[in-house]
Amino acid sequence: MLVLGIESSCDETGVALVEANGTAMPVLRGDALHSQIEMHQPYGGVVPELASRDHIRRVLPLAEAALARAGVRVSDVDVVAYTRGPGLAGALLVGAGVACALGASLRKPVLGVHHLEGHLLSPFLSADPPAFPFIALLVSGGHTQLMRVDGVGRYRLLGETIDDAAGEAFDKSAKLMGLGYPGGPALARLAEAGDPQAFKLPRPLMHSGDLDFSFAGLKTAVLTQARKLGEDLPSRKADLAASTQAAIVEVLVKKSLAALQREGLARLVVAGGVGANKALRGELGAACAKRGVRVHYPELHLCTDNGAMIAMAAAMRLQAGIQEASTVYAFDVKPRWTLAELSVLT
Repeated sequence: MLVLGIESSCDETGVALVEANGTAMPVLRGDALHSQIEMHQPYGGVVPELASRDHIRRVLPLAEAALARAGVRVSDVDVVAYTRGPGLAGALLVGAGVACALGASLRKPVLGVHHLEGHLLSPFLSADPPAFPFIALLVSGGHTQLMRVDGVGRYRLLGETIDDAAGEAFDKSAKLMGLGYPGGPALARLAEAGDPQAFKLPRPLMHSGDLDFSFAGLKTAVLTQARKLGEDLPSRKADLAASTQAAIVEVLVKKSLAALQREGLARLVVAGGVGANKALRGELGAACAKRGVRVHYPELHLCTDNGAMIAMAAAMRLQAGIQEASTVYAFDVKPRWTLAELSVLT
């Protein structure tokens, strides 16, 4: 079974092919990706209309590139998968429309995939895939969640952010410091030259007793500290960046360890764009090693949005028999769609 996956939920256009045979783990055959970072940089953030128009321009050439890299023809595709949500409505409609048109033209079934499930299952594409059950830390620009994962489609929410996500805290703090877009990676690079203990910044909800997150207060504290520094900010910017990153990372690490302990598990999966952060990987790796916990990440190039994770999630759902692809080519998208709605757990 050859699954073609299309990702277009925000500012990356991704197309990939994953092959699944029997009960064996699906494997990535070929992929292609285009990032819109340069296009959005002058605006300091994603412009939804521009994102949608760029997806239209990119998706078919990327599909051709992915097919060429996989060494297959479009007629070899058995299922066409696409990101149904969550994400930007216009951007999602591009991927869904192309996928359903392609499926109809090939007379092959289509399958709408949850974007977060794609991230959640993306470590299965790595050289060191996890095994069920595990705790998942989904951490990105729009989402910060801890999930217990007992199998494909078997997800239980343990905690989530009540305001800003970790990625938002990175991006908004970077903007307050006058760093470029995308802010999170820029702040992380600057933090490498700073002192993470230079400023005492809050760790919201770290001792709350639950597994929820809150990062809005940290962003406000960064703004207050930047104003206090005034003209000294340029010379202390690296220290402020390092201190901000340290606060975010410490909360993520502490809450992840608490989730593992509460659920009695010794396997952690970290997925989403922030999962590429070197400081987070280092701190989590060290803390988990002390406790005998295995940590799994997707490959670095698969941390951000991509077509491979969408094709993989579709293939694993089909293998697990919890969803069937459809030959009904009418489609809709779900810009707001929680992962809990997708779970087969009651």
